[in-house]
Amino acid sequence: MITIQNAGELLHAAARNNAAWCAAVCGGGEFTADAWTSARRTPPYYPDAVTLTRDVPAAALAAALDTDSPGCSVKDSFAVLDLAPAGFEVLFEAQWIHRPADAAALGGTAPALAWSRVADAAELGRWEAAWDGERSSGLFHPGLLTGDIAFLAGRDADGRIRAGAVANAAAGVVGVSNVFAAGGAGDDEAWAGALAGIAELWPELPIVGYESGEDLRTAARHGFTGLGPLRVWLHTAQTTAT
Repeated sequence: MITIQNAGELLHAAARNNAAWCAAVCGGGEFTADAWTSARRTPPYYPDAVTLTRDVPAAALAAALDTDSPGCSVKDSFAVLDLAPAGFEVLFEAQWIHRPADAAALGGTAPALAWSRVADAAELGRWEAAWDGERSSGLFHPGLLTGDIAFLAGRDADGRIRAGAVANAAAGVVGVSNVFAAGGAGDDEAWAGALAGIAELWPELPIVGYESGEDLRTAARHGFTGLGPLRVWLHTAQTTAT
């Protein structure tokens, strides 16, 4: 097991963990010492690159991506790149977050919904439909149902999914993402249920992720603290070589 000693190591672990999750959803890509990249267009909501260090050459990173197809984006994990010369604009900024493995639950209360791990492809489709608010589009494929990735679902008394999250164990941490509440469930229920599920699956690992705005404030209520900023850049313009 990887032992993480300090906040700097946690930040790098959070970036690598997130890159591992993106690679799993996107079905591959390439890891180097500095970044994970996908040479082909990635699915909606997922970047074409995730930086793993502060020292990534911006021009070389952009050149490795498919900027000819609409929607190309880069997760600048340390908020240090200038990708504007390559035709990118900042899409949003967020904060990496961390919660110790032994942090106490909010208020000591148990989740109200019945939480469990998604077990098969059919249930995964129902989870995605609840997350998306409409229907499953197949973004999350059954190949993601592995030992290191858990789709966590909170169900009401009728068995309907009302909240959920994704947890992935990689780089010595557990990444939590895609936290959602629907059908009357609250955000605090979603976070409490997700964290309880993670504690059961990986009790010894710290939890990381990234959030912004109200979601960041909700995460803070559940024991998360900030690790550092990140930016997501979106390619918006064609550039001409000089």
